[in-house]
Amino acid sequence: MKLTMFSVFLSVILSSAAFAEQRVIVVMKDAKSFHAANLAYKNKDLTLWKSVRMDEEALKGVEHSLENLKTFIVMAKDQAEIARLKANPAVAIVEEEVFHPLPQPMQGFLGRPMPSVTLPGAKTPWGIMAVKAPAAWDKSKSGEGARVLVLDTGIDKDHPAIKANFERGQDFTGRSTGSDFSDVVGHGTHVSGTVAGVLNEETGFTGVAPKAKLLMGRVCSNLGCSSSAIVQGINWGISQKVDVISMSLGGAWSTPAERDAVNKADGAGLSIVAASGNDGSGKVSFPAALSTVVAVGAVSEDLVRADFSQYGPELAVVAPGVEVLSSVPRGTGRDAETSIDTGASNDKVKSTSFQGAREVFTPETKELVAAGLGKPEDFKNIDVKGKYALVSRGEIFFADKAKNAAAAGALGIIIYNNAPGLIQGALTADGSTLPVVAFMIEQTVGQNVLSMLGAGKVVKATVRTIATDYTEFQGTSMATPHVAGVVALMKAANPRLKGAQVKAILKQSATPMAPNDKNQYGAGLVNAEAAVNAAMQAR
Repeated sequence: MKLTMFSVFLSVILSSAAFAEQRVIVVMKDAKSFHAANLAYKNKDLTLWKSVRMDEEALKGVEHSLENLKTFIVMAKDQAEIARLKANPAVAIVEEEVFHPLPQPMQGFLGRPMPSVTLPGAKTPWGIMAVKAPAAWDKSKSGEGARVLVLDTGIDKDHPAIKANFERGQDFTGRSTGSDFSDVVGHGTHVSGTVAGVLNEETGFTGVAPKAKLLMGRVCSNLGCSSSAIVQGINWGISQKVDVISMSLGGAWSTPAERDAVNKADGAGLSIVAASGNDGSGKVSFPAALSTVVAVGAVSEDLVRADFSQYGPELAVVAPGVEVLSSVPRGTGRDAETSIDTGASNDKVKSTSFQGAREVFTPETKELVAAGLGKPEDFKNIDVKGKYALVSRGEIFFADKAKNAAAAGALGIIIYNNAPGLIQGALTADGSTLPVVAFMIEQTVGQNVLSMLGAGKVVKATVRTIATDYTEFQGTSMATPHVAGVVALMKAANPRLKGAQVKAILKQSATPMAPNDKNQYGAGLVNAEAAVNAAMQAR
């Protein structure tokens, strides 16, 4: 009897699932069919609708008409309706909505919004100089007249680096009526600041094209980046007659409707710039891998390919994508401030902090105690209660080091790197906070402190978390807006350029990099100065 009841219950569940509503993208075969269907949709005229063999239920389900793409977004009530759409001879493509991964930076994090101090972190990003953007500003009027659409997670339109250049935004995720394109992830605001952040004469912060106009299409939500939202965003870009669409998103594949939208954007004269992907493989992700798109890989400050940057035959150029400083929603950026007091001196040192650690917005000073690698056994026979544990990076996760320190009564953990440089990380994955502060200092600094502690000296650390409007991210997502900004400069210098010309000039004017036997660098590092000069000569 129990089995029978379960079978009935399962049957009901499966039956319900089979008839669940599903958003689909419907691309018409030709302009004549689309215009007839579109007129019927606008006038709610069933007779006209049936003239293109559309049934009444499909008309009821139309959510959006994308005139530049000859496409409808339809909420189909069941699979039978989808099957009828697919069988319609006036229809070219019918595909169910899918979600690509939500774009996330490879490194860097945001905190809860706090009253921010704008100046910390607000300096000239190294990538601006690496792509020679300032050298192109005179001839391109710093991008004035060019318009860039960013399809991403949204934007903080009132950010001081963005407000003066922001033109308009639209939400395509369905999370609002379209007017809420705010950025709760931070990714879209960061990308936008790199494209066209306003030049701040006091701090030096700037985007690649500091006088270009920004538009934001929010196409990504906590579910990921919707294919229907991306298609709507591209349609909007064509309607708005933007010069370039920047897409720091994608995945291992693209859908037929997405590819159709990209092709139609190219036909309308737009350039699309997209990220090559972050899994380090020799295969460029989509939409970057599409032939009309400018695929962008990432390099570090020493101009070496970032180990995460995907590459392959489709890669066009590379751009700065490691430790890229840019804007984030106000008050969500985090700077770390650390000083080491040896008794003889008290010196500020470079540091980073960790997401998921206790934040201290008022300076906190504690004595340091050496605790090896931060393993449980390293805390035996030492007193770290009310103090900070000094531990080396390595062997176990940062989170485990912090948890072990907390279990031993420490109020914080200072991790020194086991290699040159600094990194950031997350101690928790669920948004929770551990009861310890967690900062990283450089390898040589940590080793010096360890030597002093070994000699019996008392060493203290003072740490502070600073909420800012800027932070550093890394990923091919961060490389892409550098190139989108260069395209804006090119279009400001020569508005007649078409997409194919833009891509060819970007590749021809790039600075070659080697070794490049597997096209790890594409044509090389994007060069704004050379690209603008070439753009001005193009017909």
